[in-house]
Parts: sequence; C-alpha cells; structure tokens
Amino acid sequence: MPARSTPTAAAERYVGRFAPTPSGLLHFGSLVAALASYLDARAVGGIWLLRMEDLDPPREMPGAQDAILHTLEAYGMQWDGPVLRQSERLPLYNAVIDDLLARGLAYPCNCSRKQLQAHAGVYPGFCRDANLPLQDAAIRLRVPAREYSFDDRVQGEFHQHLGREVGDFVIRRRDGLIAYQLAVVLDDGQQGVTDVVRGADLLDSTPRQLYLQELLGLTRPRYLHLPLIIQPDGHKLGKRYRSPPLQPHEAAPLLLRALRALGQQPDPALAQGTPEEVLRWATAHWDATRIPRCRTLAEAQLR
Repeated sequence: MPARSTPTAAAERYVGRFAPTPSGLLHFGSLVAALASYLDARAVGGIWLLRMEDLDPPREMPGAQDAILHTLEAYGMQWDGPVLRQSERLPLYNAVIDDLLARGLAYPCNCSRKQLQAHAGVYPGFCRDANLPLQDAAIRLRVPAREYSFDDRVQGEFHQHLGREVGDFVIRRRDGLIAYQLAVVLDDGQQGVTDVVRGADLLDSTPRQLYLQELLGLTRPRYLHLPLIIQPDGHKLGKRYRSPPLQPHEAAPLLLRALRALGQQPDPALAQGTPEEVLRWATAHWDATRIPRCRTLAEAQLR
C-alpha cells in the first residue's frame, strides 16, 4: 500500500465517516466531502461509516435521509455497517450533559441573542456563576483559559484560545436540542473514528471538540479539513444557496469533477467510465497531499 495514501507512514487501523445533515439533498459540495472521506478510508483498506446528523427536526427535509442514501449508492459509495442516526441517541447525550452539570463543568444560561450581540461571538460569562435553574435555559460548557491546537493534514497548524476566542459554549440549546459540538464528539468516540475528513468551515469548531474529548476521556482523531467549494457571491455550496442536487445520471462526470477539485489527476479515459470504474481508479491513486492547501475553492474554476 503506498505510503502517500496513509495518514501516517505506519500502517494502522483507519475508521472514517461521512455525516450529512438531512436538511436537504446532497449537492456538489457534499459530494466533494463524501468522496474525500470515502477515498481516504478505502485507499488504506479502512472502514467508512455513514451517520445522519438529524438533531434538528424543524430543519429536516422530509425524505432527505432516504434520498441521501440512494444518491450515495448511485454514485458507487457503499458504507460499512448500519447507518447511525443521532436522533436515536438523545438519552446518551442528555446523560453526559447531566454528568457534566453534576461535576460543575457545565451550567444553565438564560442569555438572549440580543444580550450577546455586542460580544462578537465570544460568550462573556454572564451566567457562569449565576446558579440558575435548569428550566428554560441553555446548557453551556465551562472552557479553560487555554489554547488548543492540532496539525491538520491539509490546513496545517491551527491554534485557538478557547477562553479568549470562544468562551463557554452551548452543548444543549434552550429548546432542548443537542448541540453539534457534543454529539459529534460522542459519536466519533463511540464509533472508534480515527480520521475526520470534513469541510474547512468546521476548522474553527475543532478546538472545542478537542476540549470535549479531553473531558470525556476520548481519543483525539486525526483531522483533514477540505477547502469549501464556494459560489461567485462567496457563499459555500449548500442547500440554502441554489446548489442543484446530485443527479444519478451525472454520477461519473461529477465524480471526476470532484476528483479534480481534490487535486487528483484522473485518467482521461475515465470520461467514458462508470461510477464504479471511477472509484476503483480513484481509490488506487488517492493522494491526500494533492488536496489544495486553502480554505475555499471557486466552483466556477472546477467545471
């Protein structure tokens, strides 16, 4: 197995995952993320898991979960094991929050958005020592006055001081919905995920997750944050910005386009190939060091 395909030079167990939010259908930006995580796992004979991050029922599009599964299958990407759904794990998340509250590591907060507007996204600690009741309150995690850092496989060294740049962050919303930061850490830990491949829009979230991993005694995975595919107006491709859903009949050409976005150099003969042929070639030739070392890529340059 070529060393260039492995996260480290030594052969080791690899568990990756793709974790879409079913608030809409998969689009080209989703495909780039799914393909990178799939190839990074399959190139080293690793496991590739699928997880539905369905924690926000009001935002979920009816039928989106089934559509996502069918699209991945049409594009030749088969996952290992059953699909994990976060909506089925609420008792676990809430039990961990109860434990953090009991240990004094989390606390209730009744601050409104209006109260926090002037603080540029850094929580000022208004409720930190207020001893508020749990009813009608969000739950925040106390963060240390400490910098967290990691070496991303594409973006390089990333540093963030949690106290100064983030502040105590929400792990359960006021309406009872579980925050992404907590759920993703618990899920990755339980599923034994060793490598997280996702978009660079989540780079800023990673130090919060490193702190949660530390608190909960979970192993830190390796990280690879991909450049986001953006539209001419600067918005990332997404469900809210007119990004067309993936069509099964476009699978092979869109897979090739996604490979080029990831810095790979697919064989021109694959232009007439099937999705399965494209994926076989891509798995055998995957080289994560070719991924562009930037935060964003313009969609218009990838056609």
